[in-house]
Amino acid sequence: MKKIKRLLYLGWWFFGARVLGRKRPLQTVLFISNRCNLRCRHCSVYSRATPDEMTFEEIRRELEYSYRLGSRFVDLEGGEVMIWRDGDKRIDDVIDLAREVGFFSVTITTNAQLPFAGSHADSIWVSLDGCGKYHEMIRGEGTFARLERNIAACGHPHLSVNMVVNKYNWEHVAETIEYVKRNPAIESISINFYTPFPDADDLMITREQRERVIDTVIRMKRAGYPVMNSVSGLELMRHNRFKRRCWVTNFIYADHTRANCSGERLGICDDCGLCMAGEMNAVFNFRPDTIRAGLKLRL
Repeated sequence: MKKIKRLLYLGWWFFGARVLGRKRPLQTVLFISNRCNLRCRHCSVYSRATPDEMTFEEIRRELEYSYRLGSRFVDLEGGEVMIWRDGDKRIDDVIDLAREVGFFSVTITTNAQLPFAGSHADSIWVSLDGCGKYHEMIRGEGTFARLERNIAACGHPHLSVNMVVNKYNWEHVAETIEYVKRNPAIESISINFYTPFPDADDLMITREQRERVIDTVIRMKRAGYPVMNSVSGLELMRHNRFKRRCWVTNFIYADHTRANCSGERLGICDDCGLCMAGEMNAVFNFRPDTIRAGLKLRL
């Protein structure tokens, strides 16, 4: 019964958005903190002198705000969510709170440097930028071994990894997808491309390299490898020439700034590597493979 109600809500939301032109988010990405235990080369968060961090009650207000807008799925991100604290409150308390507010699904993203076994999240995303040294080129020495240990110990049925393709690892995407397929603790892999945010290292690949990566990922997905991205969404990311539907997700940052997209406010949409943008457009164009991928991920 719960699943039927959720499907009915999704149908109602889609009708309102596609037919009536209502622009209400369905998903929220909530950055609860800028504090992190790594200094990754593609990230500018760690360089802040005084990182922002929400309190539990501030998180409650942002969740309730997003729910009123129409959002029913929330991704909790940082910084690093596993080091978030507010008195005796921890990340699992935030996950429980999101369900109390009414969200259908709660996801966390972690760098897997700390144990996260027993997480209350419906899904867990681990940031993985390649195997061994290719991961550590971005995240630092020792990070891959810790990631492997904590993934193996987690035991969560819906643990996936997210790979950000950059100039150091783009030739090793196939190797990483192979690794995911062999690892019984990992359900799937999502592919994104480095986006040139200010105050981060320049790790962007060329358009030609991006096309080669997309060709590889599509070929492996069609061969049965556990790639979360849809073929339709990946095709749209070749040249970034599509109508953006980024309002489907509302982003809320640790300093309470609100935006439709991280890149929109910085004017870097043409170089966007967030493959969610392609997936959202494909959904609006009724691409069956994208709709199936979205339902599998969220329900």
